[in-house]
Amino acid sequence: MIREATKDDCIQLAVLSIKVWLDTYATDGIKDEYAQFVLSTFTQSHFVELLNSPKFRLLVSEENQALQGYVLLNLESYYETPQSGFEIEKLYVDSTFRGRGLGRKLLTEVERQFGKKYWLYTWVENESNGFYAHLGFKQVGLYSFEFAGTKIDNNVYLSVHT
Repeated sequence: MIREATKDDCIQLAVLSIKVWLDTYATDGIKDEYAQFVLSTFTQSHFVELLNSPKFRLLVSEENQALQGYVLLNLESYYETPQSGFEIEKLYVDSTFRGRGLGRKLLTEVERQFGKKYWLYTWVENESNGFYAHLGFKQVGLYSFEFAGTKIDNNVYLSVHT
């Protein structure tokens, strides 16, 4: 079932985020900077703040009272121009449930509730690039930032409807 997140979900969202982030980015093991980042970023209070902010929306995928994934929207962020639509800041699915259509279901619900014009970015080395290509997303650029002294390149995608 896909539904809006509530404050009761925040601790599970924090742990799910840590798990997905480490599975994705800590490919060389758990370094100090990774541990510091996830423990300071993905907190219960962080998700409470997101839920209290009018610019964010958060939908979760849940079965048997267990969160399997979520999508976080930033309704006030756009890529280059407002015509790119809102930003999907995170689409996180627990690796146990990948390949079962949860990411697609979350995006379908986003489109139903918020519209079909949106953008996102993902690390160039992330396997999710294949997922977005498979769905027909259009790669429109690169977005880079520094993390722990390393430049991180990300592919920027627009939804197929923009």
